[in-house]
Amino acid sequence: MEDRKILKLVGARIKVLRKEKGLSQEALGEKGGFHFTYIGQVERGEKNVSLINLGKIAEALDVNVSQLFAYVNDEIELTETDIMIQEIVDMLRDASLDNIQLSRNILKEILKSYGTNQK
Repeated sequence: MEDRKILKLVGARIKVLRKEKGLSQEALGEKGGFHFTYIGQVERGEKNVSLINLGKIAEALDVNVSQLFAYVNDEIELTETDIMIQEIVDMLRDASLDNIQLSRNILKEILKSYGTNQK
C-alpha cells in the first residue's frame, strides 16, 4: 500500500462516520479536543494521525477504533457476505446488552444446527 493511501482511507472513513452522526468538523473537533482544521486534515489524509488521536476521534464518534479501519473506497470490493455481516454488526451496535446476548445465543444455536464450527 502506498504510504499515504492508508491515511486517505482512514480519513475517508472518519468523514463518513462523522456525517452519519450529523457532526460538523468543528463539532467533532470539540468533542475530541481537536481544532476543526486538524479534523479536516485527517479526513483528507494529510495528517499521519497517532493511535492516541485515533482513539480520541473514535470516542468522539462513539465507535470502536476498529470501525475507523472499515475503509470507504470504491477500489475495495465487498462480497455479499461482507455486506450482510456489516449489516448485522450495524444492527447490534444500537442494541441493548440483553438483546446482543440474546442475538449471540440464537446465532450460536442456528449455526450449531447447521454444523458450522463454533468456538
